[in-house]
Amino acid sequence: MSFSNRLVIAAIFSTVLVSAQNNNNSFTPRWWAKYQTLLTNGANAPAGITSSAPVVGTNVDVSNECGPQSETFITLNTLNAKSIAGGSNEIFRDPMRGYSSSDGGATWTGVDLPLPPAIGTNGTDFGSDPSLAFDTRGNVFYSYIVVFFGHGNGINGTELAVARSTDGGKTYPSANFFSFSGGSDHFNDKPMIAADTNLNSPFRDNIYLTWDAASGGSTSGGIRFARSTDHGASFSIVRIDNPKGPGRVIAAQPFVGPNGEVYAAWNDIAANTIAFNSSFDGGVTFGTPGVIASKSIAFDIGIPAISFRRALIYPSCDADRSSGPHQGRLYCSWTDLASNGVNTDIFTAFSDNKGSSWSAPQRVADSLSGSVDRFYQWLSVDAVTGEVTISFYDTRNDTTGQRFITDVYFSRSSDGTSWLSPNSRVTTASSNEHDCNGVFPCSAIDYGNQYGDYEGLVSFNGISHAIWTDSRDQLNFAPGCRTNLAMEEVFTATIR
Repeated sequence: MSFSNRLVIAAIFSTVLVSAQNNNNSFTPRWWAKYQTLLTNGANAPAGITSSAPVVGTNVDVSNECGPQSETFITLNTLNAKSIAGGSNEIFRDPMRGYSSSDGGATWTGVDLPLPPAIGTNGTDFGSDPSLAFDTRGNVFYSYIVVFFGHGNGINGTELAVARSTDGGKTYPSANFFSFSGGSDHFNDKPMIAADTNLNSPFRDNIYLTWDAASGGSTSGGIRFARSTDHGASFSIVRIDNPKGPGRVIAAQPFVGPNGEVYAAWNDIAANTIAFNSSFDGGVTFGTPGVIASKSIAFDIGIPAISFRRALIYPSCDADRSSGPHQGRLYCSWTDLASNGVNTDIFTAFSDNKGSSWSAPQRVADSLSGSVDRFYQWLSVDAVTGEVTISFYDTRNDTTGQRFITDVYFSRSSDGTSWLSPNSRVTTASSNEHDCNGVFPCSAIDYGNQYGDYEGLVSFNGISHAIWTDSRDQLNFAPGCRTNLAMEEVFTATIR
């Protein structure tokens, strides 16, 4: 597709969204920035180069390819913990990117995820929003959305995708594409996937998916929940938020309890709460939605470290599936304003009665005297030890006071009430997604996407694996890159 044609598409579709985008960011799908990037730049970067060794210390460059990657996710096989799979958005290329390691995260390989045929003449499509889960048979399920667009038509529609790998994430031969949605104000956005890996569960190996089925404030939208009992071959879909509500919801995450209980939490933008629902029949039916906590930030916030894209507010939750004293306890985390009303901080709450009531929110990060932002937390409960672990971006190492510089930090708790302090720094080098390490403006950061909307963490048997968007090498030359810039990379680290 020519550059001029791409600009025509952007002009046509922008008339639908520009008013809403200017008035309320919650009306704009979060994949919109990638759509604009692809319209402007095209798919101009080659496929990835396999990483075989750590880059610096325990930090490993997983993607090791040209152009920017962002918005990361990671999971592992609970029956073979050295088998790890991850994913990220490709910003200059159409497909999703998958990553796999068979040696506990020391080395990684990469692969593109399948896309369906485009719609219409001169049509094309791209993927966005990675999420992955292993079942107990060693299958990896990778969920994402597909956005269709074409010459003169703007957005042709969106749909959900779930690809399955039988070799630990090395290959994804095909995907199940479903729940197509068209129209100028209806979009599929932010899917998350989970699997029931409880060996004694009556719903063992069920696959669950949640997503926001509409933007634009439509009452026909809301949080959708999909259930597969045939290893991802087919999905049945229900709505799990309030069907009479305004449809202003996003960032739902499903998670599973120790006996096959199914839970989901999401950001209710209209009510400004972290909302919650549960199912005790394997996702066939759900109860009345409840509230985990109220919050101050409704949808996103433009803190300096991610002022261009803005930091999305989402819950990250998990259940204690261990045989320890807190088996069955539910934990949820989210970002909100700190007590000073300026900075952002990470908060958690827990429930001991399957979500009927929740503890008062509490902070998980270190109390520091300076002005520090924390954002994009991810929470994982160790299914063996019962420990609660959490990772997040943190600006405490920016000594200029501008809060541009970020590192990934990690904390843990045995019960969700007391947290490791001082927090552990995961990154061995800082990132700057705001001003290109002092050279501003520059072409080495994709400002529309920056970190994306989340980073990832998975913990099992006392070992955690964090994954994040990293721009430490943004000005380095990358072999084979047309832009000669590595830009944002995907990094991981093992935390023992």
